[in-house]
Amino acid sequence: MGTANRIVIVGGGFAGFHAARALSRAAPPGTELVLINKTDYFLYLPLLPQVASAALDPRRIAVSLTKALPRVRLALGAVDEVSVDRREVSYTDPEGSSRAVGYDRLVLTAGSVNKLLPIPGVGAHAHGFRGIAEALYLRDHVIRQIELAGATDDPAVRDARCTFVVVGAGYTGTEVAAQGPPLTAAVAHRYAALRGQRIRWLLLDVAPKVLPELDPRLSKAADRLLRKRGVEVLTGTSVKEATAEGVLLTNGDFVPSRTLAWCVGVRPDPVTEATGLPTERGRIVVDATLAVPGHPEVFACGDCAAVPDLTRPGELTAMTAQHAMRQGKRAGLNVAASLGHGRIAEYKHHDLGFVVDLGGLQAAANPLGVPLSGLPAALVTRGYHLLAMPGNRARTLIDWAADAVFGRQTVQLGLIRSGDVPLEETG
Repeated sequence: MGTANRIVIVGGGFAGFHAARALSRAAPPGTELVLINKTDYFLYLPLLPQVASAALDPRRIAVSLTKALPRVRLALGAVDEVSVDRREVSYTDPEGSSRAVGYDRLVLTAGSVNKLLPIPGVGAHAHGFRGIAEALYLRDHVIRQIELAGATDDPAVRDARCTFVVVGAGYTGTEVAAQGPPLTAAVAHRYAALRGQRIRWLLLDVAPKVLPELDPRLSKAADRLLRKRGVEVLTGTSVKEATAEGVLLTNGDFVPSRTLAWCVGVRPDPVTEATGLPTERGRIVVDATLAVPGHPEVFACGDCAAVPDLTRPGELTAMTAQHAMRQGKRAGLNVAASLGHGRIAEYKHHDLGFVVDLGGLQAAANPLGVPLSGLPAALVTRGYHLLAMPGNRARTLIDWAADAVFGRQTVQLGLIRSGDVPLEETG
């Protein structure tokens, strides 16, 4: 089976990273820790909209796993199969070679991928928002549309290129829509042909309000800021069909556009199905200690796990970074305890509130249930992100300062093409 006391962690997102870090400190001496992940970095996902809007360099939110977790062996690759009978994980490395590693303990933290709804044309014409490649593609695409609009003499084409549709008014979609207008304004400013041109940003959601998860006062504050920046907020509305020429809305309107950003939500990574373990709502069933019933050597947490919410009996914990971080730490400590170091405890966490960065000195936040907006919320939001990031804090601060003083760097890199970030396969 392999060496004794080998712990394998599948996934290096919030749950996987914090599980690995907890195990680095709590696992018995001599324990081998292996982390299987597609990339060599931990992605600080909450700041991804700032990468898409050119406020942050993408390297700021990519924290080196080998540097942050020196006791952990990184195995680069995508997991293909988890055999709980053989206690083995099979994966494919970046060069296409098949590999396998055995384990004594397994921590499944595969995370989530884009949720693609069965709407005609969305898979072909929309783009998700779950990784650096997609953020960089969206940034290049938005800049390109404004530049092409400034070079055309056709007013209909110009209007379509200057119209940007974002679907999903949760945290990610709201931040993308809020931070988009400053980027397009900075690019359009360079083109005489676009003086007086209307640049439209639309935010759609079937929910009755933006940020439906937040306190109504914060939702209203975010809605006001969006509208102040010119974003058209269409609640109770979604996409009926997407085409190369635009988007047909469920209210019957057709919006000519070349940009459709899909921020509707997430679903558990398909690798959860490859485990053969029981699932609930697509998530691996675990008990309150994050162990898989019937398999005491297997633990699961984060977005891929159906973790019972002890603060809300009968409910599952939400698929948020806040829960994933804390579940990862608890899973790591419980795995160590299963090997004789420490004690096993149940996962129980009351939400500490949420933060939404709306760009510049604007945000919405409810730390410890206290609703904040404007500058106080912005300070709390950025302070929270700096504390939560496991690295690159100083460089992130420098980027924020440079953005405030010098403005956005609005050039295309041209490194990522549309076909490289298909919505149905992103993770």
